[in-house]
Amino acid sequence: MRMVYTNENAVLVNHAKNILENEGISTFVKNEQAATGGHVNFALMELWITIDEDVQQANDLLASLTSAPTDKEWQCSNCEEKNDISFDICWKCSNEAPD
Repeated sequence: MRMVYTNENAVLVNHAKNILENEGISTFVKNEQAATGGHVNFALMELWITIDEDVQQANDLLASLTSAPTDKEWQCSNCEEKNDISFDICWKCSNEAPD
């Protein structure tokens, strides 16, 4: 058994679990309840695979979850705030996005 992904966000961990299981990789989650317990005994949720030989395929499939976005933001020329690419105007100052 090997841990292949960890995060405090249950949605992201379960998304990763679904990605792997859709490709036939057997998985399980550790610390699912501990991660939601507040600040006492806080633990990140961990996604584990049951077959060690699947680790490379699992890492390849999950690479997109851990890689930083490259062109997913634009910086406002007015206030210099970073905005998601989906915004047509700056969320902070309402300046229009560059073309």
